[in-house]
Amino acid sequence: MSATGGGTSGNAGPLRRAVTLANPQGLHVRPAAAFADLAARFESRVTVAKDGQTVDGKFWPDLLLLAAEQGCTLILEVDGPDAETALETLAKALAEYREDEPPATSDP
Repeated sequence: MSATGGGTSGNAGPLRRAVTLANPQGLHVRPAAAFADLAARFESRVTVAKDGQTVDGKFWPDLLLLAAEQGCTLILEVDGPDAETALETLAKALAEYREDEPPATSDP
């Protein structure tokens, strides 16, 4: 998972990283909202792409349009003054599953 693209100032172009989504339920509402909230903390522009479709990483409803399931590869692109920190933080958020909710079960 190496970053490609510009330098530390954000002036040399965007940084990109391919990330494998770890969440067993995929990028559904709760993790999409949490990701967008985290992305909004950075000044840099954040986009997420899957299968040629690119969306705004700071707007959770757009993230749902990707229909990203566990194990799929997302392309994270960050461009701006805090791009390196944003890329590291956001890639980690997608690649590491945190059990924020229990998996759905059929038990009563």
